[in-house]
Amino acid sequence: MTPSSAPARTVLVLGANGRFGLAAVQAFAAAGWRVLAHVRRDAAAGMPAGAELVRAPLAAVGEALRGRPTPDVVVHGINPIYTRWDEEALPAARAAMDMAERFGARFMLPGNVYNYGESMPARLDETTPQRPTTAKGRIRVAMESELEGRAAAGRLRSTVITAGDFFGAGSGSWFDAVVAKSIAKGTIGYPGDPTLVHAWAYLPDLARAFVAVASLDDLAPFERFAFAGHSVTGSEFLAAVERAAAALGPAPARGWRRSGMPWPLLRIAGVVLPLWRELARMSYLWRVAHALDGTRLARRCPELTTTPLATALADSLAALGLGAGAARSPAHATG
Repeated sequence: MTPSSAPARTVLVLGANGRFGLAAVQAFAAAGWRVLAHVRRDAAAGMPAGAELVRAPLAAVGEALRGRPTPDVVVHGINPIYTRWDEEALPAARAAMDMAERFGARFMLPGNVYNYGESMPARLDETTPQRPTTAKGRIRVAMESELEGRAAAGRLRSTVITAGDFFGAGSGSWFDAVVAKSIAKGTIGYPGDPTLVHAWAYLPDLARAFVAVASLDDLAPFERFAFAGHSVTGSEFLAAVERAAAALGPAPARGWRRSGMPWPLLRIAGVVLPLWRELARMSYLWRVAHALDGTRLARRCPELTTTPLATALADSLAALGLGAGAARSPAHATG
C-alpha cells in the first residue's frame, strides 16, 4: 500500500466547540486526519466541513460512536467553566481517559503551568519538578499523575503538551478579556508586571503541535512535551499588540493608553463574586516570570514552525473584529 492510498487515521476531539477543541479539529482536518468532533449541540462557527459531529454528553460518546471508526487518538478539549473547574475538571478527564482506554487510543491532554506553583523557576521543561500551590495546580498534577500511572500499568498511552496562556481562535482568554477588551477605545490592558516574561500559546500553532506529536510512531507509553510558544515580557507583548492593532486600523491620535489589573479589588470582591475569587487565587502567574523550553518538542517535530508574534496577534485581533469599522463598534472586543 502506498502512502497516498493509506487510510486516514482517526482522531476524536472531545469538546470540539471550545477554543482549543475547535483549533484542534481544524488542525487535524487540515492534516488529512478523519476527525470525529464531539459537541453537545450544534457545531461552532469555523467547524471544518469534513469533521463528523458526535452530538452527545460525554458519558454517551462511546454509544454515539457505534458504527464509526475507532479513534486512534483522543484529544481532551473539555474545559469546565472556571468557577466549576475544581469540581468538574478531574471527573471529566477521568471519564475521557476511560473512554480512550476502552478504544485503545492514545489520550492527549493540553497541560498548563499551574502544576509548577508560585515557586516555579523562570524556565520550565519536561523535567521541572511540579510543586503546585493552588487547588487548580494540585488537580492538574493529579491528572498527569493518573496518566503516568495508567501508562505504567499498560492500560493507557498518553501525551501531555504543556503550554502557556492561550490566545487566538476566538474569545475566552486573558487576551480578549483584558488585553484587547477596550482596544477599540484606544486602551490596551495587561494583568501583570510588564517587566516580567510570561508564556503565551497561539492556539493554531499549539493545535498543529498536537497533530505533529500524534503522528509520531515511536512515542513512549507516557510522554510530556513543553510547547515554547511566545515567552516575552509584558512590555514586549503590549508593544506587539499596538503594532498589530495599528496595522488593522488607525492608531489613537493621542497614542495608546495602557491599563492594569485591579488585583486588590478582585480579592475583596471575590468574597461574593466566585469568578473574581478564582482569578485572584491564580494571580501569582502574573507576578512570577516563566517561560517554556520547547527544545524537546522541536527535536522530535522539526517540521513545526512558530507563527511570528506580530502575525499571530494581527490574526487574533482580526478574529475579534478589530479592523474596518472597529472604531464604530467597540463592543466587538469585550469577549
